Amino acid sequence: MLSLPGWIPFHRLALIVALVVALAALTLVDKPGRITRQLRRRFLFGLPWGTLVSVAGVLGVYLFVQGGYSSWYRPLVVPFRAWSYLYPTGMAFAAFSHSGAGHLTGNLVGTLTLAPLAEYIWSHYPTRRGSTSFGSWRENPYVRAFVVFPLVVFVVGLLGSVFALGPVIGFSGVVFAFAGFALVTRPLTTILVFFSGRVLRLFYDAMISPELTASAGPVFSSPWWAEIALQGHALGLLTGLLLGIGLMRSRNETPPSGLRSFAGVLLFAVGESMWAVYWFRGSGTYVLFRAVGFALIVVLALIVALTVASSYRPLKRDATEGTLFSAGRWQVGFTVLILVSASLVGPSVPYNLYTASGEDLPGESVTVRDYEVTYAENVPNGLTAAFDLELFGESTTTNTSGVIVQSERRGIWTTAVSAGQLAFSGHSTVRLGGVGWRDEVTAVRDGYVVSGGSTAYRVFLVTDNETVLAHTTGPVRSEPIVGGRNVSIVPTETGYDIAVNRDNQTVRGPLPTENVSVVYDQIRFVRDESKIFAEFGGTRVRVAREETYN
Repeated sequence: MLSLPGWIPFHRLALIVALVVALAALTLVDKPGRITRQLRRRFLFGLPWGTLVSVAGVLGVYLFVQGGYSSWYRPLVVPFRAWSYLYPTGMAFAAFSHSGAGHLTGNLVGTLTLAPLAEYIWSHYPTRRGSTSFGSWRENPYVRAFVVFPLVVFVVGLLGSVFALGPVIGFSGVVFAFAGFALVTRPLTTILVFFSGRVLRLFYDAMISPELTASAGPVFSSPWWAEIALQGHALGLLTGLLLGIGLMRSRNETPPSGLRSFAGVLLFAVGESMWAVYWFRGSGTYVLFRAVGFALIVVLALIVALTVASSYRPLKRDATEGTLFSAGRWQVGFTVLILVSASLVGPSVPYNLYTASGEDLPGESVTVRDYEVTYAENVPNGLTAAFDLELFGESTTTNTSGVIVQSERRGIWTTAVSAGQLAFSGHSTVRLGGVGWRDEVTAVRDGYVVSGGSTAYRVFLVTDNETVLAHTTGPVRSEPIVGGRNVSIVPTETGYDIAVNRDNQTVRGPLPTENVSVVYDQIRFVRDESKIFAEFGGTRVRVAREETYN
């Protein structure tokens, strides 16, 4: 049997060989020279330079501003979200920053597939009849490739941050704008390119992890659709659609059929889960309005199709008085799309004018420069408490529990780690900082699961300089009654106590250590590894066990 030396990456080698063989075979069958010539007619030297410059800029922010160069999988995130208009640093960097390596990779793959198509449609060379390259700075292919296209990308990203609803982060709004721009004139080609991005992402993942072993086990996660910045994606798509329609009409290009436009927008919206309209009720509860979301994307696809396919003729003519409505039919649809965009932008303006009030956080906290960090449970969310709105039985006022980060100067108030997530993992590190610096605060939880009851636990906040006890639960009573007495576990600053209560009298003392027993009010308590047992009159029952984490 043929075997390869252990140092040869067989799986990656097989993947590359398969891809090279496929490309070689297609080169023999087709004529790549024709494709090359076509690219050179639109691109300077046949390359999408604007896309490459944009990708380099986004990657540079991740590596050198967020610290991904030294910590690829754990970049600095909190200070680079779009928190408030009063924090311009977050607004400026939000669209070009990312929450992690996977987030970055997904958006770069989308950019490398969809942006070249948008750039091809726009063209480095002027397409207007009678125009010549280098006739003016606007027709200079170098300026169009290296300045104008990246500048438009930056402006679209910045507008996405400024008008986003909530502290968004990521380049996905611009990726959706690329898609919207391309869907106007080449809807089905855009869908083909969109799915080619899935192929590219699979190739990347296969090269990084040729084999993946997984086993069943508990996992803490929120619903996948709760991670989608739907308003930002919709705003990006509409921006691209408006730019694409404007360019197509200015060039007097022949539009695609309404059916093609409708199918292209609908397929893209479904493929990117733009139907996933949801609401956050607080306390880890989310509501998905799937039927409403699907109806909305069908209506959007129809409006786009009618706008793209409509003629230049006025909406209505009067034989005696000439044109009654001078606006072209396509301009009506264009106006509707602008109004839809405005409806998405409108709520974000007052929201982004709000900033953290700077009120004292509940409980004990630690301070890292201008940041305050604490742990609290069932407190009003500092980002939504200023707006008490109700719609369809849902309210914007919610409570939150977990590790809370506040910075009055930056307008930041966020639950960096939820209570459920900390209970699942036992510890979690919150990375704080700004341009040129970073620091960390680690939340650590320990506790005892009380038999028949809930959990008695403590939460500590740890920095390089101090350890603070930020939160303790009250006493938690065990369900078994031992010798007519109630037994409770009580968190303290130094550890955990046992409290034995009978006839309104309480005897209390520390939990026993390993191989040591203690007696409180005639009940003997012993520890067996992580379990605490109570012994009385020949009866032995478990009253608590140490909490375990994943």
